[in-house]
Amino acid sequence: MSQITVQDINNGELIVEGRLIDASNATLFGKVVVSPSIAVSVVYKPVAGEKPLWDFPSGSLAGREVCAYELSSAVGFDLVPITVFRDGPFGPGAVQEWIDIPEECDVISRAQEHREDIRSMALFDAVINNTDRKFGHILFDEQGKLYGCDHGVTFHEEDKLRTVLWQFAGERLNSIELAQLDNICDWLDLDSSSSFRNRLSSLEISALIQRIDRLKKEGFPYPSEDWPAIPWPPV
Repeated sequence: MSQITVQDINNGELIVEGRLIDASNATLFGKVVVSPSIAVSVVYKPVAGEKPLWDFPSGSLAGREVCAYELSSAVGFDLVPITVFRDGPFGPGAVQEWIDIPEECDVISRAQEHREDIRSMALFDAVINNTDRKFGHILFDEQGKLYGCDHGVTFHEEDKLRTVLWQFAGERLNSIELAQLDNICDWLDLDSSSSFRNRLSSLEISALIQRIDRLKKEGFPYPSEDWPAIPWPPV
């Protein structure tokens, strides 16, 4: 990933160049012009293009995308490309740095391995209560670095984890992972998490803390018997 910053994507001119037609909500491809010689490819998801969902508040998905980035960045998961909430040609929305993926990358095979980076993503998804971790939302860049995208349906107060990453179910967390969860709770008490907390309800913040406590005690969760374990389609 380049040395592009949050400020660059926040402040540059956002230009829309096309639309990703497979997405369920309006998902636009474009660039942020940082300087006359630097332009960053981005995905832009305007709030105005979000389809209503029965279980998530209207207009909240873009903010949840940003929350996923902020939590990932704050405590060292480093799994979400730079994502900001800003204005654009179709109104305010989430703008995320685009990740180029090599065509020969076999994401499905990699994602089913017992890799350290995949384990970190599985833990991250359990923390944020990700209800849509498909293989298509798992990205390996040209250097092999792992990223995740499409975090709009996250942080719900009810348990809604749906993922293709169940290979760690029942495993206890190691000392590094336990410390990482402690760091999330510490971060929530800091002023630096204020924008994160303001985008979520008090119930959602309380549920986040409860999930962290449960993960520390029980380890990686098993698939729910009351909720589909894998999103459809899984790719």
